[in-house]
Amino acid sequence: MTDHHLAQLNIARLRAPIDSPVLADFVARLPEINGLAERSPGYVWRLQDESGDATALRPFEPDVIVNLTVWHSVEALHGFVFRTAHLEPMRRRREWFVPLDGPHLVLWWIPAGTLPTLADAADRLDLLRRGGPSPQAFTLREPHPAPGMLTA
Repeated sequence: MTDHHLAQLNIARLRAPIDSPVLADFVARLPEINGLAERSPGYVWRLQDESGDATALRPFEPDVIVNLTVWHSVEALHGFVFRTAHLEPMRRRREWFVPLDGPHLVLWWIPAGTLPTLADAADRLDLLRRGGPSPQAFTLREPHPAPGMLTA
């Protein structure tokens, strides 16, 4: 067991306003997918406002939404992303979101029992964009072990 948890930020640029018909299927699936995350092994926490999701929070740009979550491990997050019903809406992301130039997802380790802030998440995404994957800011494709964990 590690004394760290995995923080995850991903951002997406909307193709249209969040309340538009273009995004209706995406918005309709949010409660289901958020609930699935919360029931998934290794889930710890997700950023949400009083509506139950984070789509109203726009710390980057007015048309960029955020998803900020915490997981027990890279494996737990990977399992949720690629081995659950989350995969179907992820396959449809180009219908709803404009591809970004550069990374849209960043992972980093935080001490267990703490929560990431949007400011910290923005800093980690910027670090990844400027320097590529590192122990301080990495991706699912190039993960780094939690501090103090040995690699095989």
